[in-house]
Amino acid sequence: MATPYSYERDKEALVSRMKKIEGQARGIQRMVEENRYCLDIVQQLTALSGAIDEVSLMVLKDHIAGCVAQAVRENPDDPHIKELIDVIRKVMKR
Repeated sequence: MATPYSYERDKEALVSRMKKIEGQARGIQRMVEENRYCLDIVQQLTALSGAIDEVSLMVLKDHIAGCVAQAVRENPDDPHIKELIDVIRKVMKR
């Protein structure tokens, strides 16, 4: 059995959102294939990006509440803390 990660409690919602994102991406691909108006495509890409950001936040929230909180309680030098800082740094550069 795989190790249960902290996102396990939101797994169903995450999978559902990812399926919607997949549908959005396919819709955008279809728009390009159909030579749709550029700004309509950009608008849909912006919506897709927002949906991906929401999923990222859900996973990150679960990671902080689970893995990182446990690491802080048990070992302040745990690598999960450095990983979180690195992820935040990457997100802020975006």
